Order: sequence, then structure tokens, then C-alpha cells
Amino acid sequence: MTISERRAAPPAQRVRRLHRAWVVAAVTFVTMVGAAGFRSVPSVLMDPLHAEFGWSHAAVGSAMSVNMTLFGLMSPFAAALMDRFGIRPVVSVALLLVAAGSGLTVLMTQTWQLVLCWGVLVGLGTGSMSMAFVATVSTRWFVARRGLVSGILTAANATGQLVFLPVLAALTTAHGWRSAAVTVAVGAVAVLPLVLVLMRDHPHDLGIRAYGATDADPGVSRAARTGSSAAMALRALAEAARARVFWLLAGSFAICGATTNGLIGTHFIPAAHDHGMPITTAASLLALVGIFDVAGTVASGWLTDRVEPAVLLLVYYSGRGLALLSLPALLGPSTTPSTWVFILVYGLDWVATVPPTVALCRRHFGDRAPVVFGWVFASHQVGAAIAAGTAGWLRDMQGSYTLPFLLAAGLCGVAAALCLAVGQLRGPVASVR
Repeated sequence: MTISERRAAPPAQRVRRLHRAWVVAAVTFVTMVGAAGFRSVPSVLMDPLHAEFGWSHAAVGSAMSVNMTLFGLMSPFAAALMDRFGIRPVVSVALLLVAAGSGLTVLMTQTWQLVLCWGVLVGLGTGSMSMAFVATVSTRWFVARRGLVSGILTAANATGQLVFLPVLAALTTAHGWRSAAVTVAVGAVAVLPLVLVLMRDHPHDLGIRAYGATDADPGVSRAARTGSSAAMALRALAEAARARVFWLLAGSFAICGATTNGLIGTHFIPAAHDHGMPITTAASLLALVGIFDVAGTVASGWLTDRVEPAVLLLVYYSGRGLALLSLPALLGPSTTPSTWVFILVYGLDWVATVPPTVALCRRHFGDRAPVVFGWVFASHQVGAAIAAGTAGWLRDMQGSYTLPFLLAAGLCGVAAALCLAVGQLRGPVASVR
């Protein structure tokens, strides 16, 4: 069939083209994979930095706290910047920041340089490619399958951990920690061409609708944004903060960050090493968390389209608390069946909380949900930062991670109670402009 014949053919005979939303989602997925890989390095570097420079777990943990804090606090401002200037320029600059921050660490000799490079530069860069990025893409480009797409893009974090963590651990063991830092810098630069060529800011820029959009539900409009992006983000916070649901979601998500990135993501490898487990084995177990998290987060996105999101969060936090309660008794020189059960449960639950939390932000805050979720995610990283620093301090003081694990289990019970309260609220409660 010639081109002219194909154009004249009835619609039923034409080849159905892939909606551009899926291309944008694919580029976002690859970018999120890289961002997750960039953030997986600190847990691998902790013991090598301690061995080479004599830096304590608390000192290295404090640098990771700065990284996690900026990673979270940058999220709402990144969402506002994407709203003001577009997705592509913001993500491009973020990748360059990560490359610079990671590459410069090979020259450091003082802890303040670790804070500057990995804490500030990498924190700002990865913060611009965080969950607010996921919320922006899923909200702008999808009406149908929003929950599923949110789950898939969130799972990219686990995939990045899966791809990078064992490789970086092996590189660190064989060639030193500097090889891992250089690998991250090269990876950030490698993702940049995909963003520049294939990423687009909004479906209306291409003269199309969001995937699944109809006349009844046209999706998010392409409104012209003026004024300061920082002011936009702060205004969103000020208005959202008047709603009780915002604080309930922010509180529960802070605990989510404390019990994932802050505690397990940063301290699982050194905690396992304290019990005689080789670093490469512990890194492989943490990567397995990533494998199971892919399935758990995608499934959570699918369930979010069908089940009350607050109920899902109640189940997730309760399961996570029980897993943490059992962890001190499970660690040892080698893996056991109980260890594999922990990895399975924690993996399925790792960031399964994101799709229902995004859905609840969308329910209560409408088309400004990406910026509001950015602030909710900021609380996630503040919780992670506090946990990363506190767990390292408690480890240095007591010589064990038992107390941090037990405290985290109790916090999961608090998060479950907060989500129970969220489930009792219905409908939009604030108009955030």
C-alpha cells in the first residue's frame, strides 16, 4: 500500500500509532532509573570512605543527610520550574549537576567536600528528577492509566537500584570507590541526549491531547505560567498547609522516607556487614529489594486505579513495620530463609506508597497536585535525612543498628494511623493556584 493509499484508507485499516505520551513516559523511566542509580552510591561508599579517610559512620551519614534533604526540598521547586520553563530544560540541568557533583568527589580529601559534591550538587540534581517529576509527567500526559503509569515510573527507582548497585559494589571492591563515582558521572551524561531529543513538556505543544483524554475529561490545560517559580512553589505550600489532609500525608510520607532511603537504603549494607556479611552480598540483597519493588510498585499503581488509596497505605505501612520489627534477629554472616522473606516483603512495599499518595494529592488538590506532592515528597526526604543521620549516630554510640530498626518499626505504626485518618476525608479541600 502506497503512502497516498494509506492516507485514503478507512480509519480501521490504518496502522494505529503509538501515542506520544508513552514515548515521554519511556524517557522519564530511563531518567528515573539513572537518578535512582546515582542515589544508590552512598550506601556502597560508606565503609570504603571510613577505611580510607577514617571518617565515622555519623560523618558520612551527615553528608547523606544533606543529599536527602536537598533531594526532597528541591522537589516542589523543580515541579514549579517545570511548570514555568518546561520539563526538558530542568531535567537537563539536573543531569549536569549530578555529573559534576559525582565526578568532583574523586578529588576530595575532607568531609566538607563530600557534603558539597555529593550532598549539595548531587542532592539538587537528583531532587529535580524525583517523584514530583513522576507526578508532573503522569498528570500532564495521562488521563487514563494515571495510577499505572505512576507505579511504573516510581518502579524506575527500584530498577535503577537493581541495575547500578551490584555493579557499583563490584567496582568499589575491585577498583576502589572512585571508579563508582566516575561511573555515575558518565551515566548522567549518557542520559542527557535522550532527554534533549525525545522529551516534550506538554501534549498541547504537539497539538494532541493527553492519553485517554475526552471532551468530558480533557486533562490538564496548557496554561501560561508567569512570575517566580519559587513564589509559585511557596504559594502552593501556604495554601495546601491550611488543609489537614496535607499534614497527614506529609507526616506519613516522612516516615516512609525514614524507613526506606534513610534507614535501609543508607544503613542496610553496613548493618549487614556488622554481622559478618560481605559487602557484595549485602548489596545484592538490597538490589533484590529493587527487583521485588518493581512488581510491588507497578501492582500498587494498578490497585490505586481500583482500590481506595488510603486503605492501600494503611496495609503498606503496617506490613513494613512488622518486617522492620523482625530485622535485628535476621541479620547474620549468611542469608537464611527468613532473610529472603524480609527482602521479599520489604521489596514489595518499598515505594508502593507513591501511587496512592499521588492519587490522594490529585483528589484533594486538583491540577496543582504535582507541586503539592513535591512538598509532600520533601517531607519524605526530610524524614530520610533525619533517619540517615540519627541511625549512624546511634550505631556509633551503641555499636549496633538494633535500636534504629525498632524505632523505625514503631514509626510505621504511626504512619498507618495517619493514613487511617486520611481515609476519613473526602473531596477537594483546597484550591491551589
